[in-house]
Amino acid sequence: MAYYGIKMIDVLRKINRLQIFCGGCFLVSMVFLTCGNILLRQFGIPVRGTFEIMGFLGAMLFALSLGYSHDKKEHLYVSILFDRFPEKVRQVLQKINAMICGLFFSLLTWQLIKKALNMKSVGEVSETLRIIYYPFILVLAFGTFVLVLFIFYALFKKGGNSN
Repeated sequence: MAYYGIKMIDVLRKINRLQIFCGGCFLVSMVFLTCGNILLRQFGIPVRGTFEIMGFLGAMLFALSLGYSHDKKEHLYVSILFDRFPEKVRQVLQKINAMICGLFFSLLTWQLIKKALNMKSVGEVSETLRIIYYPFILVLAFGTFVLVLFIFYALFKKGGNSN
């Protein structure tokens, strides 16, 4: 899976590093916003729209960490059933699971893009701060799309894992 000497997994991991950096910036922003809001509330000047901003930042942080979690195998994995099967059966079940997950997250990505485009066309904004929604939904779609790429890369790669 190399194109002009560039491996697909290397490209995905570079995208992941950028996503994790952005996610880290969002997390630091959430910490500063929370601390700032707590401090300013003591003086009777709360930060307006904190709940909305935290929701947006949290959603983007979540979305941008999906691919990284999958690549590092830090996602939740229930092995109670899988561990009881022989290795060959386990490998087949893992591939079936990967296909189902890949299809599910592909559909999710598609629906998120449709939702974002619909919100853009109607001019949907948040209640308190009047922030447009669709860019945040597109970030969610991008995060799930990168996850899909990781899932299908691991599925079709020889050896069956992404490392």
